Amino acid sequence: MQESPAFARLVRDVVRDVGDSQFIWQVVALAGALAVAFALRHWMIGRLERHFERVAPARRAGSSSLRRSFFPMFGWMCVALTRVVLQEHMHVSLLKLAEVPLFGTALIYLAFYFARRLFASSPHASGLLKVFERVFTTLAWLSMLAYVLGVHDDILKWLGSVSFAVGTSHLTLLSILSGLLWVGVTLVLAMWVGSLIEDRIMRTTTLDGNLKVVLSRLVKGLLTLIAVLATLSFVGIDITVLGVFGGALGVGLGFGLQKIASNLVSGFIILLDRSVRLGDLITVAPYHGTVSQINTRYTVVRGLDGVEALVPNEQLVTNVVQNHSFTETRGRAKVNVQVAYSADVELAMALMLKAAEDVPRVLSDPAPSALLLNFGADGMDLEMGFWVQDPAQGSGGIRSTINLRIWRTFREHGIEIPYAQREIRILNDWADGIPAEAVHPGNLPALPAGLPGVASEAAAPSAPEVAQPQADDAGKTTR
Repeated sequence: MQESPAFARLVRDVVRDVGDSQFIWQVVALAGALAVAFALRHWMIGRLERHFERVAPARRAGSSSLRRSFFPMFGWMCVALTRVVLQEHMHVSLLKLAEVPLFGTALIYLAFYFARRLFASSPHASGLLKVFERVFTTLAWLSMLAYVLGVHDDILKWLGSVSFAVGTSHLTLLSILSGLLWVGVTLVLAMWVGSLIEDRIMRTTTLDGNLKVVLSRLVKGLLTLIAVLATLSFVGIDITVLGVFGGALGVGLGFGLQKIASNLVSGFIILLDRSVRLGDLITVAPYHGTVSQINTRYTVVRGLDGVEALVPNEQLVTNVVQNHSFTETRGRAKVNVQVAYSADVELAMALMLKAAEDVPRVLSDPAPSALLLNFGADGMDLEMGFWVQDPAQGSGGIRSTINLRIWRTFREHGIEIPYAQREIRILNDWADGIPAEAVHPGNLPALPAGLPGVASEAAAPSAPEVAQPQADDAGKTTR
């Protein structure tokens, strides 16, 4: 390997300056530049924290990487400015050497910040983001190492010597890698601009929620397509070659990917016809919950218990869907109670209506209503219905609060909630009456002696006199 002139010069200059009396001033200048960079970092973080207090949490994604990038970024700027000022008066080899790692570290942290902001809205891209960070970090440090060692020219020449023939185009490994690099850069920029436009669209209050999603996806797709085509043309790759891949993709969609294509088209149909919108409370068997996301392939239905179901978009188009928020965003709930027949039923109904007053989330218009449903076996069945503004959050807590108030007010006013009462009658199975031997004292259970009203065994009659029963016309025994 040929020794790098740049690396040899940097090492030689630093070694030469170490023995110089002015080297200590280079160290002092470097320390002073880094101290100024640290102060600027502290000031910038304070401003950033105040800014984040006024924005939504989704716009704070990647803030940790942005904070870490402040010190190397300001350090590189301060060191470069110090070198420019002092290079006319003294040697600055140490400052030149310090600029390289500061610039590379700032570049890496900024790239991580952009990546995290780019994938902030996609929780499923965390694994892809980790891989991207590792690959980018490795490539960045290898590039800086190759530059310092002076082998970057040899690597570029070798990559340019490896050629490929794709149709009528001749490509080299260097052109392919540079094309991929530029495609990646332009894709990141396109998706970044798309995220900014999406954020602006989502904050608009004059557009429907589904229309916002459609516009944001169209903008991202259009920017991505333009970025890829422009980059391929820029690096010298004939984009007509992509027609072959387009035909193969069409065949694949026609055979193996028809379900995916169906879900994709169904997703756009759902967004455009607005049959299901974000925030709607729907029931698609066997799932019941709120629509939290409408993605390309599936729709996320968050149940009232917090469990999320991924329902394919095709199922929402072809099956029957109960949309509880399609035209009416309110929901009706009810509580049932039973009062005794001796209670004042009109007072009980008035107390039930009073129990629903000033309960959070219970609407006053339309007002709650109490009904006497029927006369039960143990008491009178009452029902009170009321309307809730946000039924997607559930009504169990509201019903519990109202039931507790009803219980307290009923107890204060003496209104009884009856227990279940049952009367048991035991009929004999003897058609001609009870046999005499069935009631013989020897067949009766022994009773403890000394109990009041219990005669002694000697005083007991020798044989009880059993009244003769009379049978009615139906054959039943009466006494």
